[in-house]
Amino acid sequence: MNDGLRKAGLSLFRRGEPRRDPAPEPPPRQRPVRILSIDGGGIRGILPAMVLADIERRTGRPIHQLFDLIAGTSTGALVALALCAPGADGRPLRSALDLVRLYDNEGKRVFSRSVWHKIRAVGNLVDGKYPAAGIEGVLQDCFGEARLKDALTEVIVPAFEIERRLPFFFKSSSAKAKPHYDYPMKQVVRAATAAPTYFEPAQVPIDGPTDYYALVDGAVFAYNPAMCAYVEAQRRFPDAREFLLVSLGTGEMTRSLPYEEAKEWGAARWAQPVFNLMCHGVSGIVDYQLRQLLPAAAHGLRQYYRFQSRLDVGNDDLDDASNTNVRVLKLVAEEMLQANRSTLRTLCEHLAAYAAAEA
Repeated sequence: MNDGLRKAGLSLFRRGEPRRDPAPEPPPRQRPVRILSIDGGGIRGILPAMVLADIERRTGRPIHQLFDLIAGTSTGALVALALCAPGADGRPLRSALDLVRLYDNEGKRVFSRSVWHKIRAVGNLVDGKYPAAGIEGVLQDCFGEARLKDALTEVIVPAFEIERRLPFFFKSSSAKAKPHYDYPMKQVVRAATAAPTYFEPAQVPIDGPTDYYALVDGAVFAYNPAMCAYVEAQRRFPDAREFLLVSLGTGEMTRSLPYEEAKEWGAARWAQPVFNLMCHGVSGIVDYQLRQLLPAAAHGLRQYYRFQSRLDVGNDDLDDASNTNVRVLKLVAEEMLQANRSTLRTLCEHLAAYAAAEA
């Protein structure tokens, strides 16, 4: 057993088995490939931010040191890149606790609109519900001039290209290898959070002023990006035999759509509900698939963790940044952390041990 595992108090021997001499420390590639995945969900991104703040507190390490690959969709992209944006001292620009405060303090700035915008957009029937100025100002303050190639660990962020009709992935590895794939982090997150009906699509230039990508929120196909992350990890680490995937949800929606109401709806009434239904369904399917693909390893350690909360009607809107709702979301996160304290303790022991072994 290597020093990192010994310090964390972990044992690879099952109780009752005869103790053998410790095996030599395996090379780094034989440790589990550690993956973090963060769902979309607007203001509800405060839920995974609080889980990550708890992980940082328990391990005493920044998130980027604990994972080989981090994926984030929509608000999860903001969390992923903010935790991997480099500061002046080589440490991350922000901690997970900083992000909790960001959602608390800046949510209303992102999800705000003037009376004139409400009138012009006819609610949000003929224009995005919110102008882009609010979110772009927050992203400028959060990321400054940080670029995708500078991410402190590998990051993958999905978006969808609406003119070419294809999934698009921002990858820090591609940004490092090909300068024309390197974008400012604020631009990546702006594209990744362009949720249909909420914000207008983002126009991202392609190696010059005449061509561009037209991108919307990757939640339209990867609301829960954990499967995308798992496939990317298999591609990047083809010799890996084990994985440790941590998937963070932004709350499971429980709001029903009564048949007697929905049967009378047309396109205008279905626009936002169908987006939420699609996201919920995609997230559940990905969770099911990964539970089958990543059972416990031969030595009994879990390979897959999913942390998710159930949301009551009234606090599941992704754009409700009111003080009351943000407080409710924080209480929901605290309740989930308390209910999973034993699981989180075990997970953090493993993460800290693997990080220590690599140090």
